[in-house]
Amino acid sequence: MFQIKNVTIENIQDNRILLKDFSLVLNEGDKAAVIGEEGNGKSTLLKWIHDESLVSSYAEVSGEKLTRNKTTGYLPQQLPIQERNKTVYTFLNENDLLLETGWEIVNETAMQMFLHTDLIYSEQRMDELSGGEKVKVQLFRIRLENPDVLLLDEPGNDLDIETLEWLEQMILHTQKPVLFISHDEAMLEKTANRIIHIEQLKKKQECRHTIANVNYQTYVRQRNLSFAKQAQQAAGDKREDEKRMERYRRIEQRVNHELHHISRQDPHGGQLLKKKMKAVKSMGKRFERQRENMTMMPEKEESILFFFENTYLPEDKIILNLQMSPFMIADKKLCDMVNLQVFGQDKICIIGKNGSGKTTLMKEIYHSLKDREDIHIGYMPQNYRDLMDMEMTPVEYLSDGTKEMTTKVMTYLGAMKYTSDEMLHRMEDLSSGQQAKLFFLKMNLESCDVLLLDEPTRNFSSLSSPVIRHVLKEFHGCIISVSHDRKYIEEVAETVYVLSETGFVKK
Repeated sequence: MFQIKNVTIENIQDNRILLKDFSLVLNEGDKAAVIGEEGNGKSTLLKWIHDESLVSSYAEVSGEKLTRNKTTGYLPQQLPIQERNKTVYTFLNENDLLLETGWEIVNETAMQMFLHTDLIYSEQRMDELSGGEKVKVQLFRIRLENPDVLLLDEPGNDLDIETLEWLEQMILHTQKPVLFISHDEAMLEKTANRIIHIEQLKKKQECRHTIANVNYQTYVRQRNLSFAKQAQQAAGDKREDEKRMERYRRIEQRVNHELHHISRQDPHGGQLLKKKMKAVKSMGKRFERQRENMTMMPEKEESILFFFENTYLPEDKIILNLQMSPFMIADKKLCDMVNLQVFGQDKICIIGKNGSGKTTLMKEIYHSLKDREDIHIGYMPQNYRDLMDMEMTPVEYLSDGTKEMTTKVMTYLGAMKYTSDEMLHRMEDLSSGQQAKLFFLKMNLESCDVLLLDEPTRNFSSLSSPVIRHVLKEFHGCIISVSHDRKYIEEVAETVYVLSETGFVKK
């Protein structure tokens, strides 16, 4: 058993409570998924459970950890800065882990994870790996460490579909308690048997958490039914209240009218009317008490509001005619040939194994298109730092500094559920999901009609992601994307290419 008791997390920057009086017991076989909107404190919770020092710079946390000497294996959402310059071998051999683990176990684990053993002993720097390879290597180290409890922050991010399916099976079949954050609805549906939902209500002034010992589909269904029932009851109570108050006002007005018009020659009648008015006031107080017990409309976090404005490209317009034979990174050949032609309203998704060169290809496409004057390119890289100055605030990043533009930007940020405080935080201090929203806002503000998106939905919550998918599906420009999000591929992509060693294969 692994237990935390009465945990309260406060964001120091804006004195906002993210989580209050949260208690949880994890037992063998638990696969507890933490869900909730971007910036609600999900990652902070996992970091604190693993190592309190990871959150001490930006959060105050109170509560108890009753770990009973159980060890935790923690996968962060992003590779820590101090780990990025290490070689793969140095990273994996921390505390002589590789040296003390038998070759059979190393080899078998690598095979299960589709991780080439050459990479395990590589002198390649962690920062040089693809996003999926970074996640694989970290998961591989956790597997060799064999911890008692798994704490996984977006473990499916950037993984190819093959490895993603292995990960889902690993979570399903391990008897170790697993506490994981995921925005991947398909993964949630397949693996979670407990749901922990962290919410921020009333413009993030109030927090709420729900722990449900059911799978994800059941939780969503029960929550929607409960909210619908409560909303129906609240509407009924409101109608009854309006009828009561209308009756009260009608009686009060009539008695008032009679009091004002009764003859002074009828003191007895006046006394009776005063008593009647007292009874009417008592009726009003009774109705007020009934109002206090009325069913209220359910409180829930609202989804983001977002759409692309005035974007259109002709269907026959040639956007890209890319030919590379072979496709190389430095001296390494990734595939024999790349041949890709894209037109005005195409929605293309590129998939393939981790390390096959998808992100590098997206960078090549971006550099080949960014100076075109007949189209407006919007690029969302896999590594946000490639195009984002993390010392800037969201307002600085999106605005040109004019009062009119700043007002517009703040309105857009509000629609994306940023608080006024968060609009002025450094982007370094925002969650990955909040940073991802900024790319979409920038593309909209700049009227981009060609979108290059490298894993566009990976950091959006299960509430925001359907909105983003719908917006991209209805987009009247061109989308060239890389994604392993199965719902994105199903709902948005019209053409899917697999990048293999020989080149593109249409799926």
